[in-house]
Amino acid sequence: MKLDVNLCNNLKSIRTRLGMSQQELANIAGVTRQSIGGVELGQYAPSVAMSLRLAKALGCQVEDLFWFEEDLPEVEAILAGSAPKQQQSRVSLARVGDQWIAYPLVGNDAFRIEMIPADGETLAVIHPDAGESVRVKEFASISKLPLASEVASNERHSAGEAQSQIGTNKVLVRLLDDIDKLHNTVVIAGCTPVLSLLARATERWHPQLRVHYHFAHSKAALSSLCRGEVHIAGMHLYDPQTGEHNIPFVREALTGKSAVLITLGVWEEGLLVPPGNPMGVKTVSDLVEFGATIVTHEVGSGSRMLLERKLQEEGVPFPTVKGFDRIVHNHQDVALSVVSGIADAGISTASIAAAFGLGFIPLHSARYDLVIIKEYLEEEPVKQFLSILGHQLVRSQLEILGGYDISKIGEVVANI
Repeated sequence: MKLDVNLCNNLKSIRTRLGMSQQELANIAGVTRQSIGGVELGQYAPSVAMSLRLAKALGCQVEDLFWFEEDLPEVEAILAGSAPKQQQSRVSLARVGDQWIAYPLVGNDAFRIEMIPADGETLAVIHPDAGESVRVKEFASISKLPLASEVASNERHSAGEAQSQIGTNKVLVRLLDDIDKLHNTVVIAGCTPVLSLLARATERWHPQLRVHYHFAHSKAALSSLCRGEVHIAGMHLYDPQTGEHNIPFVREALTGKSAVLITLGVWEEGLLVPPGNPMGVKTVSDLVEFGATIVTHEVGSGSRMLLERKLQEEGVPFPTVKGFDRIVHNHQDVALSVVSGIADAGISTASIAAAFGLGFIPLHSARYDLVIIKEYLEEEPVKQFLSILGHQLVRSQLEILGGYDISKIGEVVANI
């Protein structure tokens, strides 16, 4: 059928979300694979019969698959972060509280490198010339990984400044997806790679739920929560004066709002070093003594605060540490910097060290909490996300990572 230039479709999006190939969908719908490809590319419009067959095969309504461009609704939204108000910029959308939030898909935010959930756990290597019952304990060494990219650091706004900016950056957004799906979205900001595991597990258990997670260090995540940009902020900040994790920082940042802190787990933080720790580093003061080069996280991150606290405790001036001003923005980049030889050490977690085959020197056990504004607890997407925390699917993924104590996962540790 001749294509109507105003006809739009998201057939490929729904198909891939369900894990179906073009051929599998074609077989179920009783059409050719070429027809599926042509519709997805917008080369021609399907007949009424084909539209009904495709909708039935995908378990949705015809309106979910096809629509006319002029029928796309528009909403007013608050533009998250400090991205410029550009026309026709790509965004993701979610309803947080009583307002729409638009998250610019610009630069690194337009891509996602996920920690992939495991389907199993390797116990041993089986030699091909040995009996089936023979298990070998030694594993092959990790191969050389690509160089980590170095990017410049930008200062983050404080939580107080963030609160004053609420509602000042409105944009008009034309919807490219069904508004009901956008409503059914929970948004999380945090720095742990485990967020991708939680997102996948939650969406698997609640297929209609979307989980959007935005990378942000602890203070930046808390600022996003204060601005009303996210439902949940992930934090691992330690206050040496009170000996408490996260609670003092949340209490200081939130004014006029109530929040609940729910524990995700306790993770081991410390120095990542090359396999075998060839320099023999044991403490942060050894970094200066041995002339080691490091990479550091952004100001406001829990890892940066840990490094600074340990250097102060051992009387080491910050400028004497090589690379103290070399900033990376996530835990994977710390590991890649050490693996590639850009740095001799960096602060991260035991689970990241294990994933990259690096040595690890523990410095602190930090509690990672999820901070949620109490009014959001009544929203269905948030309820669905929290319901997954005690599920065995999540526990199994976190347990095999190593370096996490999840014995109290899902417990409320504070009401503020």
